[in-house]
Amino acid sequence: MQHHPGTAALKKILIVTDAWEPQVNGVVRTLKMTRRELELMGHQVGFLSPLEFRSFPCPTYPEISLAFTTQRNVAKHIDAFAPDCLHIATEGPLGWLARNIAIERGWAFTTAYHSRFPEYLHARFRIPTRISYSFLRKFHNAARFNLTPTPSIVEDLRQRGFNNPRLWTRGVDFDMFRPDGPKIERGEGPIFLHVGRLAVEKQVDEFLKLDLPGEKWVAGDGPERERLHKQYPNVRWFGVLDGASLAKLYRTADVFVFTSITDTFGLVMLEAMACGTPVAAFPVAGPIDVVKPPQAGILDKDLRRACLAALNTPRAGVLEHAATFNWTLASQQLFSALQPINGAKS
Repeated sequence: MQHHPGTAALKKILIVTDAWEPQVNGVVRTLKMTRRELELMGHQVGFLSPLEFRSFPCPTYPEISLAFTTQRNVAKHIDAFAPDCLHIATEGPLGWLARNIAIERGWAFTTAYHSRFPEYLHARFRIPTRISYSFLRKFHNAARFNLTPTPSIVEDLRQRGFNNPRLWTRGVDFDMFRPDGPKIERGEGPIFLHVGRLAVEKQVDEFLKLDLPGEKWVAGDGPERERLHKQYPNVRWFGVLDGASLAKLYRTADVFVFTSITDTFGLVMLEAMACGTPVAAFPVAGPIDVVKPPQAGILDKDLRRACLAALNTPRAGVLEHAATFNWTLASQQLFSALQPINGAKS
């Protein structure tokens, strides 16, 4: 890869994240795959996560642990690693503390915008998005670059007054998610699959209420699980699955249905496409950039129409499109944005 002047020596990269194990989500998968790629490039990558501190479950989102600690304690952990550059991946308690430390010390750093929290908070608590965006602007505008996964979100953030939004795309593990491999026993009718957290902001009902032929399969867990299981008894529920089991589901399904309008990317769509399965989704940020219809799926405000049309999408074209995403390219984008903490421009 091409190194920018002044970045070639960057070897010790510290990533601060409030999202980490045991969570299973796109942010955690993205950070793990990025570490793998950066280490293959010869860099040393450290994580500062809630695992290092006392923590408490996030209200209404108990799988997420929020670190309960002080700025001084976070500074000690940062100094123990002695990073050459600092990347703050999330806007949670650890992210804010690390940001404040960096500002006090005059360090340059980068941030990432992984989730559309204003829309998420509005869906869940009716908090006006202008309040949330104001809070997030303050967080991200202190960074040299704010990295986000699709061109649509880059443009959206720019229009909302965020400084220096920059593209950091995503990849997929093609060793794990591939079209050939074991499948699940199935019937004759088409299978429509949804994978994701069972929570209000994911809008799973938008899929489950549709009148579709064949079967509806759902993998994932979350606060809406009990209600959804009761309301839709004819759905086949799989719970939380590991990568190999997910790959089986993806390659068995005929269409992958993505209902969220608050995701910045939607890594599960890419995993499904890497298994050859076309996507049906709404025409919103995330799917617009990831699916690029009609080659890899169908986007329509009428989700039922998208699902039925996606049944006719050739799997060869879906695979060809999925191959345009890779973690090496994505990690090089992140690396080229990283800053020496002493603030020397790269």
